[in-house]
Amino acid sequence: MLTILDKYILKRYLTTFSVMLLMFIPIGITIDVSEKVNKMIENNVPFSAIAQYYVDFTIYFANLLFPIFLFLSIIWFTSKLANNTEIIAILSSGISFTRFLRPYIIGATIVSLFALMMGFFLVPKASEGFKNFRYMYLIGNGQNEMRDNSDVYRQINKDEYIYVSSFNSVSKMAFNFSMEKFENDKLKYKVSASRIKWNPRDSSYTLFDFKKRKIGELGDVIISEQKKDTVLNFDLEDLTPVVYIAETLSYFELTKFIEKEKTRGSTNINTYLVVLYKKYSIPVSAFILTIIAVAVSSMKRRGGMGINLAIGILLAFAFVFLDKVFGVLAEKSAAPPIIAVWIPNILFGILAIYLLRNAKR
Repeated sequence: MLTILDKYILKRYLTTFSVMLLMFIPIGITIDVSEKVNKMIENNVPFSAIAQYYVDFTIYFANLLFPIFLFLSIIWFTSKLANNTEIIAILSSGISFTRFLRPYIIGATIVSLFALMMGFFLVPKASEGFKNFRYMYLIGNGQNEMRDNSDVYRQINKDEYIYVSSFNSVSKMAFNFSMEKFENDKLKYKVSASRIKWNPRDSSYTLFDFKKRKIGELGDVIISEQKKDTVLNFDLEDLTPVVYIAETLSYFELTKFIEKEKTRGSTNINTYLVVLYKKYSIPVSAFILTIIAVAVSSMKRRGGMGINLAIGILLAFAFVFLDKVFGVLAEKSAAPPIIAVWIPNILFGILAIYLLRNAKR
């Protein structure tokens, strides 16, 4: 049962975290608007599309910087408790430091469960909307977005390979499509089209400027059609770039997709696994960062709250930096993804134990 002390600290924990989000998200939106407003005006982007984009942007942005928001909010209100000598009064009443931590752990549990559910279901949908808007309306802003959605080359089974130069997830259309079929390491036929469009009504594809070249011993046979509707033995997701698709699938869709890619012998499994494991590692980091933040800010310092905030900002950005570095390492090297993704939590978990022991003293 929660005591008055538990309710008091828990209320401060959740309120400060919520206020921190409400403070920084509008700043992020303002900066994003200032960078993209000219492109939006040039492309006559509908207001409804812009509104939906910033709903998706808010979720995407909050999830991306979740560790920083959480860490700074705990540093902020715990430092205020320490400066007002409230923590000294609490501990002097006979309450142990471990017992003092209980409402913080309850708060971390609530926040981590919320982050877990967001990562499983809400963030993938927001990520898809966020990337779709950038691809559809802001692609002229530079070539980075185009490169993120281009040159998809994938093996769909033992003998078949597909390629598209770019993919538009809004119109469900890919460009410069080709599919090659091999038998005994020899090319059997090749299908090509300037565009390929997914038809969700009957799960078929429409190929524009269709050409099929059958390789024969005495000569090749070429079949050409301006437009051809057909059923192909691959999914729409197979046309999507590696990182793009992993970030836009819900938890159950992603696990199913990973199993399918494993049976195909995909070389991009590590990239998918990094996205999957991060759905678990980020919520767990809520507990680790909570303990570190309390241990750092529970002591009354001569420099006041500013010193605690400086330490907090440094540690928070160090955590995000390590998370990004080891995530890229897992995608680009032979390092096991589960180990690379969890290394930041392991390192900061050790730091949390060390700081907690010192704080108890």
